[in-house]
Amino acid sequence: MDFDDLGSYNLILLFVFYGSDLLYKDYQGDHKFTVTTNTSAGVAITSSGTRKGELFLVDVGTQLKNKNVTTDVKVDTLSNVYTTITVDEPTPGLKSIFSFVVPDQRSGKVELQYLHEHAGISTSIGLTASPIVNFSGVAGNNTLALGTDLSFDTASGNFTKLNAGFSFTNSDLIASLTLNNKGDTLTASYYHLVNLLTNTAVGAELSHSFSSNENTLTVGTQHALDLLTSVKARVNNYGTASALIQHEWRPKSTFTISGEVDTRAIEKSAKIGLAIALKP
Repeated sequence: MDFDDLGSYNLILLFVFYGSDLLYKDYQGDHKFTVTTNTSAGVAITSSGTRKGELFLVDVGTQLKNKNVTTDVKVDTLSNVYTTITVDEPTPGLKSIFSFVVPDQRSGKVELQYLHEHAGISTSIGLTASPIVNFSGVAGNNTLALGTDLSFDTASGNFTKLNAGFSFTNSDLIASLTLNNKGDTLTASYYHLVNLLTNTAVGAELSHSFSSNENTLTVGTQHALDLLTSVKARVNNYGTASALIQHEWRPKSTFTISGEVDTRAIEKSAKIGLAIALKP
């Protein structure tokens, strides 16, 4: 785990199960189409449409980079406008982020992030009279990382988020233990890269809810059939099984077919998902 390679500053994910992509990424039961284009002026435009049953959702987003300032704007089907302005400060590892949603007047938020070789913090505060204050912090190295994620509602005087966890990493194995939902959910995760050449890996996640006394176990695997085609599969203790095949038919452009079925009611529960992503 190399902190310098992180493309995102969602610090709580530094120590949460890196193999979550194996169990959750690209699995879906909807139909989705995404197209990304770049203009000569350096503006990236991404349009996507998703069909959920009888509902069809569309959003269009643009990204403009000018020196150390990146502006992202997205408009969805409900005419909500999501705007995020990110400023890379002169100090290495420091970022300032301002975000808001129109017409939601309570959505404004300012965030400050700092990432160091062995530690990182992220603090944010909502731009309201009684804001929600969030703090995420992590410390560690390429082997062990410890972190926490807190949110405090100044209006009610209560913590709305209280998470903590740690992870252990070596060359081909990642294990983590996290405590979420204000101490109600304990999750243990495991990821093992079996074969680097074929990207073959196995993973498992076990969650226990103290309030309901329920356990959820999910196991999965992935394998690359060739340089452009990969398959994944997962199943949980409730009998829900999923699988997908993804093909990169041109650089950065993928075609994915996924399916899900409840093995206890196969004739009623089958779902098929389709996703196409086109990038220049």
